Parts: sequence; structure tokens; C-alpha cells
Amino acid sequence: REERIESMAGMLANSVLLPQPSIFLPVSSSRSSRSIRKTPLVMVKASSKPSDSVSASTKSKSSDAVFTAPPGFKPPEPKRFAVKPGKLLDVLGAAIGVLLRLGTGVFVSGYSASFVSKDAIPADQYALRIGGITVKETSKLGPRPEKPIEIYEFEGCPFCRKVREMVTVLDLDILYFPCPRGSPNFRPMVNQMGGKQQFPYMVDPNTGVSMYESDGIIKYLSEKYGDGTVPLSLSLGPLTAITAAFATLGRLGKGNLYTPAKLPPKPLVFWAYEGSPFCKLVREVLVELELPHIQRSCARGSPKRQELLMKAGHFQVPCLEDPNTGVNMFESAEIIEYLKQTYAA
Repeated sequence: REERIESMAGMLANSVLLPQPSIFLPVSSSRSSRSIRKTPLVMVKASSKPSDSVSASTKSKSSDAVFTAPPGFKPPEPKRFAVKPGKLLDVLGAAIGVLLRLGTGVFVSGYSASFVSKDAIPADQYALRIGGITVKETSKLGPRPEKPIEIYEFEGCPFCRKVREMVTVLDLDILYFPCPRGSPNFRPMVNQMGGKQQFPYMVDPNTGVSMYESDGIIKYLSEKYGDGTVPLSLSLGPLTAITAAFATLGRLGKGNLYTPAKLPPKPLVFWAYEGSPFCKLVREVLVELELPHIQRSCARGSPKRQELLMKAGHFQVPCLEDPNTGVNMFESAEIIEYLKQTYAA
């Protein structure tokens, strides 16, 4: 069914599998019935806790590289709601999708907000404060996975967007393996694990479940890590897929094609959520460079907003933590430049 809608939308032009060295991924307890030759190119092991870094060891040439911050690099001072000169059109283009999807991917499940006095919430606790107005935000979360769920996908795919929106609603931390067209590592891996190059592809190391089909993944996540409810905006069948496809038009194919890059030994940690246009601009580059990353979802109502506030002394997204270089930073435009200077081949 998704293949038919894909043809209508014209948004998923998956390339034919190119000859690649065979890949063995040891984390999944679920396996395709096809035999897989165990000549490792990339091995990824999920940590036991979502907040831990995930180690990725490679036997490609990039595994010997030592990654450091660009010469003279200094993390920028965070500027709330500031747009770097010359980037306004990029931000507006990334924001179009949020409007077309009616805000799906902005709020956590069960979100509610109420006005409170400015003294009702301590200064060291996260709250939405605008001028003299303080807003208390809450949500209702389901069971939390012990290990990060793994999803193979790419930014420009409308079916992948649907799953990312559900991830945001459920406030889940996900280990993303980017699979842009022409990428050498994780796209062929999906073919070997599941038997075909179709995206998104999910592996849940907590249950041993692996699966294709965005609607199936959404249903699984809602039942396993939510209350079983799927938002109406994600339940409209072909209409959901078509609006998700139109939502990508503002960025004109960004996040679809591979840019040659060096694979880091450890996935990056990315604090973000699907409905933020600033986060989307950074994710496009993470995907194009095929950089594995743990996305710590922190939409409106997420308790992880308090966690980032305590960790960094400031809440703002996107926020990038790079365990390969020790760099921690805010500001989308500067993060993009950092990623390109550090990892582009």
C-alpha cells in the first residue's frame, strides 16, 4: 500500500541496491529468514539506558580517524528565537510542514497547559515563561523502553515523517540510522536485515520486534509505549501520507541524498522534536552525512525539557552533544556548520 502512495506522492525514489560488503548487525534478536554473511562493516550496540551514549565500532577506514572540533571552534552563545541572517527562508520552508500537518509533532500525548503565578514554579524548574506570564505544561506518558528503539529512515520520506511524529507524541528516545539515497552503510543494512530496501524500518531491541510499514510501526509504538491511541492526524490513511509528502516541499528534497562523510565511532546525541523547524534543518544534515544519532525527543510537555535545563543550564533546541569530540552546543546554523566541517569527507 505504501508503495502505491509513494508513487502518487513522488517523494520516495529509493535507489537500486549497489554492490556493498556484507554487514552484520548484532543488536536485533529478530532476523530475516535469509542468511547473512558475517563480514562486519559496521557493528552497532545499543546501550542499556536511553540516556547513555551508544557505542558504534566500525572496521571501515573511518574507524581509525580521530575526530576533533574544527580549528578555533567555540560553541556559540544560545540566542532564543534568533534567526541567523540569510537563514530566514530556510526556517520558513521547514515550518511549512508543521502547518500542513496541523501541529502534529509539537506536543506530547496528553498535553495540557495552565496559567499559574510566576512564583508557582521555582526558577530552576522548566516552565514556559513569556513576559510576566508563566504556563505550566503537563503530559501523560506510557511505559518507557529500557533500550533505545532503532529506526532506519531518512528526512525527506513522508512515511518516515509519520513515524517521527508518533515518536514525538510518545516522547521516545530513538537511535536513528540515516538512510539517504546513495548512502553506503545503513541503507544496504536494511536490505540484509529485512529483505528489501523500504523505509522506515524499525528494530526494537527491548522486544525483538522488527518491522516495515509506517502505519504498523505507529500502531506498535502506540500500543507498546503509549495508551494505544493514535492521533487523528496519523489515522487518515492515504491523506496522512499525502499531507506528509506535501510537508517536505518547503525544503525541496533536503535530507534525501547522501553527502560523502566520515562515519564516527559513536552516535551523536541530538535534543530535538519533529515540529521544530530549527531542529529539522539540523536533521537534514545529520541524514545527508549519514550520521547515526540518538534523538532525545523533547516536544512541548516533555519532562526531558527539565532534564536538558539541569544538564546545560538552559533549555533550547536543537542541542547537540558529540561524544566523539566533546562538543556540546546550541544554535541550528552553527550546528550545521560544525557537522559539515567535522564529518563531511
